[in-house]
Amino acid sequence: MLKANFHTHTTLCDGKDTPEDIVVKAIDLGFRQIGFSGHMDYGCHMVLMEYLTEVDRLRKKYEGIIDILAGIELDNMYNPECAKYAEYTIGSTHFLDIRSEQPLAIDLTKEQFVSICHRYFSDDYISMSRAYYELVGKSYDRMHCDIVGHFDLIVRFNDELNCIDETSRKYYMPALEAMENLCKKDVVFELNCGAYNRGRKRELYPNTFLLKHLNEFGGRIIINSDAHQKELLSEGFDFAVKKAIECGFKYVNILKHDGNGKVVFQEELLSSVQ
Repeated sequence: MLKANFHTHTTLCDGKDTPEDIVVKAIDLGFRQIGFSGHMDYGCHMVLMEYLTEVDRLRKKYEGIIDILAGIELDNMYNPECAKYAEYTIGSTHFLDIRSEQPLAIDLTKEQFVSICHRYFSDDYISMSRAYYELVGKSYDRMHCDIVGHFDLIVRFNDELNCIDETSRKYYMPALEAMENLCKKDVVFELNCGAYNRGRKRELYPNTFLLKHLNEFGGRIIINSDAHQKELLSEGFDFAVKKAIECGFKYVNILKHDGNGKVVFQEELLSSVQ
């Protein structure tokens, strides 16, 4: 099993457990690395210095036991300056570039998702998904992120709503265009277990079709659980490793501090973490 997770939320944003609770659980699971990635977006954001101070305290307390990293999950529409002190950045797209009275997340509730499409896209879900992928395709240019988070989050409620035909060229061609553009930036794609952990047991982000194309584009992956509670730190890892191998990937990336204290990506064979 993988012994690291880098998409982790705590009580400092919208998670259920304290950062120290998470660290203790990670140690119990035999993790070598644990990366925190508190939200910085319109719907949820941390007190940055409080967060960084707490991560630094834990890093000193558990030095030699586990490698602790201070990341940020930054939204595509939020101020990139909020991530300037992060050791790594997950660039995610929860909000669309629309003129709303207040910021509206596409992944908060299915009712809000439907309302956004009705009001701003005239009930055209393909048009809405195209706007989403056009924005996702700009993730690196806007945020200079290290990792692209949950690439196809736009389909979070699709199992329930069945409003987007994920096999339609009108849906997946803008997704593939965004994906190929990001691969040229050499940004790492997150194979996110959040969909699997929250009910879409058949899929991850990105889904199997997109993941196969990501491999063909030469994309790199990192596997994260997107845990909002300690019990889910490694949930879905076995499924994700199996799915990555099935889609043709041979390596998975992890983040770690090198000998100079700098955070770097390191490749590991997927076969070694099965």
